[in-house]
Amino acid sequence: MEPFFLHNVDRSESESIKWKRYKNKDVIPLWVADMDFHVAPQIVDAIKNRANHGVFGYGSDSPVLRELIIKHCQTHYSWAIKPEWIVFTPGVVKGLNLARAISANHGKPAGITALPVYPHLMHSAPILSFKDQTFNTIKQGDSWSLDLEGMKASITDETGVVLLCNPHNPIGKVYNREELQALADVCIEHDLIICSDDIHCDLILNGKQHIPIASLSEEVAKRSITLMAPSKTFNIPGLDMAFAIISDSDLRKQYAQLMDGLVGHVNIIGMHAAEAAFKHGEPWRLELIEYLKGNAVLIESTVNGLALIAMQPIEATYLAWIDVSQLNLENPYAYFESFGLGFSDGKDFGDNQYVRLNFGCQRPLLVEALARFEKAINARLKELAKG
Repeated sequence: MEPFFLHNVDRSESESIKWKRYKNKDVIPLWVADMDFHVAPQIVDAIKNRANHGVFGYGSDSPVLRELIIKHCQTHYSWAIKPEWIVFTPGVVKGLNLARAISANHGKPAGITALPVYPHLMHSAPILSFKDQTFNTIKQGDSWSLDLEGMKASITDETGVVLLCNPHNPIGKVYNREELQALADVCIEHDLIICSDDIHCDLILNGKQHIPIASLSEEVAKRSITLMAPSKTFNIPGLDMAFAIISDSDLRKQYAQLMDGLVGHVNIIGMHAAEAAFKHGEPWRLELIEYLKGNAVLIESTVNGLALIAMQPIEATYLAWIDVSQLNLENPYAYFESFGLGFSDGKDFGDNQYVRLNFGCQRPLLVEALARFEKAINARLKELAKG
């Protein structure tokens, strides 16, 4: 019996930004990070039940959801948190900019992050007068590592926050305890706030356990803002439901005060969907992980069988980061789009010689996409052979 999430879902006529970009074009949308899968039925039921109430006034806090988050963190990350540490936030991106605003209010109007990375970690909101600093990740064997010496060289007197992505979008890296501690040591040395985007933490494909950097020690936790959400895992990003976990009361107060009048509250439908996801979604998630593993294997075997392109094994997320630098393309994104492939442009993540492929899709669609990809590669190889 096939997993429930494989029930046919045609998004082409919906308001999906992913599918609308290429409406009425023969281009497969494989870009923005949401999935073409039906959500768990319990989430749909929870939304219907709340909608049937018929009144949609302002919502209040959800003690039930707080307890579900506490249980989830303990079960999945061996991380004991308290209910008052949780601050509900309508989206992780808002949380990143709130962390930047806290840093700016401390007289530190700059933040640093490791490239390549999700664009919202690399670029602050225009409303902020803020400097965005970067350092690099480095290929190391079949994985990646943080260039911490490069980080230290890039830190200035204005740097007040490090923006971490763990698991790391788009490279799919899951950082281990030693790597996180080494990063934390730099942050302690330079007195930096740590804002960690952990939104993909329940989409680990290689069996590793996610380690929130704030769980390392009390010393690290007191300078940490951990951003999480059920949105990527359970495919509900359109419901604007996320949360920050902040153990330090002063840091948490600053975060909450900056939200007031600017960020707003999580919507009530998102709250009910999140409750259902954490309460009932685990069997759905486990089936999803197995399916994504199969998709990842298919991508890796295809890439490894083609000349002049490469990728590291995908540890987490449903995003493949593919190195096409040896094809000598001026604009890889446009080149592959001409073959009917709507990838994410690597330049948006800090490296225009890569493309990002979203494989959170039905396998027949992925098979078709990889056939087009192979055709595009072979066409380029012929061009290169001609000199």
